[in-house]
Amino acid sequence: MLNVIDYMPGDTLLHKLNPVVKVALAASIIAAMFLTNSYAMLVGLLAFTLLMGAYAGVAGRLVVLMKLLVPLALILFVLQVLFMRAGTPVFGFATDEGLITGSKACLRLLGVATPLLLMLMVTPLGDLANACVEKLHIPYRYAFTFTTALRFVPIFSQEMTAIMEAQTARGVEYDTKNPFKRMRLMLPLCVPLLLSSVGKTDATALAAEQRGFYLRTRESAYDRHPFVARDYAAFALCVALIMLGVAF
Repeated sequence: MLNVIDYMPGDTLLHKLNPVVKVALAASIIAAMFLTNSYAMLVGLLAFTLLMGAYAGVAGRLVVLMKLLVPLALILFVLQVLFMRAGTPVFGFATDEGLITGSKACLRLLGVATPLLLMLMVTPLGDLANACVEKLHIPYRYAFTFTTALRFVPIFSQEMTAIMEAQTARGVEYDTKNPFKRMRLMLPLCVPLLLSSVGKTDATALAAEQRGFYLRTRESAYDRHPFVARDYAAFALCVALIMLGVAF
């Protein structure tokens, strides 16, 4: 089963960028999101991310992820409205400052999550680790740990789904609308999931050690990721995005 953050092969310019440049592009969008205080800029940055996703052919998966973030964004909006007492009352306990702060917080939440997820969709994790080691001089063990953790996310999700299906076959009803009851039913599943994850982690560590993991250095990498003209153009775009965030 394909996970929404799995790599999607493609031949677009976004796919061809150096992995370090993709990370810089995502970081610049996030930085601009926090620097700007304009609705137009916030919406524009979010639309720019979705347009890049459409160009790379992963817009549908981005929309799915955004749907998962919408409930969290709504909770954040309600909290901001409840606790922000400054400004002019609009209706009931809500003030104009609370509504403005809450809506901008929602846009920032969506704008911070989507660029990073987009870059993971168009970048093989192995290339990301190698490029970070080569260009950013990050120790290989740290890059390997980060990318391996990302690889385990869909695996653990599938493990949880399999455990839930096994429990459903035994008569456990997980489709209850009561969130507290659902939480009470989900907690016992953490034990088999934890045991399974420990076993997979131990097997991965042994396999990496047998393959000479501790002998790996920056110079020993086979693949190289040099910067080319399109990468420098993307760096210029990163600077422009940050400047726009500061200006607006």
